Amino acid sequence: MKLLNIKIIIIAGLLAVSCAGHDNVELGIIPAPQNVVSSGNGSFNMAGASFAAGEGISPRAIDAIRTFAEDLSSSTGVPSSVGTKGSIRFKVDTTLGDEAYSISIKRKGITIEYATDKGVMYAISTLRQLLPVENYVGKPAPDAKWELPCVKICDQPRFGYRGLLLDCGRHYFSTGEIKKCLDIMSVYKLNILHWHLTEDQGWRIQIDTYPLLTEKASWRKGTQVGRDKTKNDGVPYGGYYTKDEIRDIIAYADNLGIEIIPEIDLPGHMLAALSVYPELGCTGGPYEVWTRWGVSPDVLCPGKEATFEFLENVLNEVAELFPSRYVHIGGDECPKIRWQDCPDCQARINELGLVAKDDISAEQQLQCYVTSRVQDILAKKGKSIIGWDEILEGDLKEGATVMSWRGAKGGIEAAERGFKAIMCPYQYLYIDYAQVEEKDLGKEPMAMAGCLPIEKVYSFEPYEGIPDGQTGNIIGVQANLWTEYIGTDEYLEYMLLPRLAAASELQWTEVRNKNLDRVLNDIKTHQFRIYDQMGYNYSKVIMGIYGNK
Repeated sequence: MKLLNIKIIIIAGLLAVSCAGHDNVELGIIPAPQNVVSSGNGSFNMAGASFAAGEGISPRAIDAIRTFAEDLSSSTGVPSSVGTKGSIRFKVDTTLGDEAYSISIKRKGITIEYATDKGVMYAISTLRQLLPVENYVGKPAPDAKWELPCVKICDQPRFGYRGLLLDCGRHYFSTGEIKKCLDIMSVYKLNILHWHLTEDQGWRIQIDTYPLLTEKASWRKGTQVGRDKTKNDGVPYGGYYTKDEIRDIIAYADNLGIEIIPEIDLPGHMLAALSVYPELGCTGGPYEVWTRWGVSPDVLCPGKEATFEFLENVLNEVAELFPSRYVHIGGDECPKIRWQDCPDCQARINELGLVAKDDISAEQQLQCYVTSRVQDILAKKGKSIIGWDEILEGDLKEGATVMSWRGAKGGIEAAERGFKAIMCPYQYLYIDYAQVEEKDLGKEPMAMAGCLPIEKVYSFEPYEGIPDGQTGNIIGVQANLWTEYIGTDEYLEYMLLPRLAAASELQWTEVRNKNLDRVLNDIKTHQFRIYDQMGYNYSKVIMGIYGNK
């Protein structure tokens, strides 16, 4: 996989792609391109179109073109070819940004300009949305209209980091379902899957050094029933991903231009690991993989060197498995109650000379020490860390990236302190929340406590509150799909769609081109039809149809 370059991420949204012409033309594309202008009368017929993939185009881009051509052939009933000559021409333009592209559609042909293969992929994604929805799966539709209007599209993302978090710690999802998530991400031009792989409720990634993590810690004795934390269904539940399965997912994502960033949550959310390696905890256990939701008070013990040996061994295997330059280390929701009473932790605090200052406790500074040591471990492997905004509580070493989830304040503070930040405030981007207003909660399946209609998702502005001159430190936006109450593929997709469409415009589309009415109308008339063709379940709340009906 081509590694994301942090400099490219920062400047991707700053490079200009201009189209000379009149006002933007609306084409019914989500996320909306930055500029669309008419390039003349008439249209170009895609049925039987030939593709010219010239010299220098990457194998990954050629694969994307071939797949598109094959789907067109199946849908139109007229063969489309891929060769060195054709009516759809791909041309390298090194002045464009890494993910930028332009499409010039004229009656005699189409010219696509790009700098990298990502530009090719995004251009194809745009063309697919302009065509009958059958093209997504190559379903025969010879009588459909396969003509494209003559326009010039100049496009590039607003942000270089456009992510979706998928939590597989609370509930395990098959590799097939993860690939379905990747497929719909590619429709909306997302480029990062943040894969949450470890939790109190289950460990999901094969680690050869510690086989008990998958043999036993990947299973729990039952799952919480509804919102009652005192009850579970008593049905053993679990699963994990082998390294070969993970490599397959990484390769699949790479072919779609998507980078996978793994999360190994530490030092909290580690109860599953403690259940099989209790010596890494402050009390020594016994511990059990949690059957309830929430935040366990039992966390890793940073007073013991064995803890850091464990973390280094685990993270070395993770770093070798995932090509991404990032590893997400969590850092959120780590109670300090065990550390306060732990002789080993208190000895470490005394050894390091940590004292409470500026409303930051000595124990919180101990977590900063954990973060720093983990950062050093991963730096040896050429990796940088991302952490939830709690990592800002104390001294944070240069080079860390902050994921702002407890509102926008973490991103604002990170930007002010010179750190890169990714915006995913729960009030706007936690799509495990119910997608209705509170008065309609009874009409929907159980969700995490909170209401997040699609209109509210769309209302978020990532730069709001960011000081002048610091907006360059906000490198992206992410939607987070946690799965405490999401136990099936169908419900996962229901919570994901169509809110992911709205989130994609926060990530890609400039503010001047945002329009809620346009998005809602296109979802109802167009995007739902895409979901039907691709075989997704989805919410129809915006049409007044609720999940419990």
